[in-house]
Amino acid sequence: MNINSKRFVIRKSLIGKNVVITFTNKKQENVSYNHDEVYNAHSEKFEAMNCFAKYKSYTNTNAVPAFCRNLQTITE
Repeated sequence: MNINSKRFVIRKSLIGKNVVITFTNKKQENVSYNHDEVYNAHSEKFEAMNCFAKYKSYTNTNAVPAFCRNLQTITE
């Protein structure tokens, strides 16, 4: 399943659904990533965030978070 988004997002409701998300960053570059691979690589970090506990999601409007940029699954 593919989703187009306005921002980088990791959501509890998408875990395990093998979703590929594509968004346009503020440099107008399309960025795609496999939601499950990003979540699985950094699940402890996401689960420790207040926003993830409260809203069941993490978003970043402008870019891929620095701690995720090294993943092979992210393509620009």
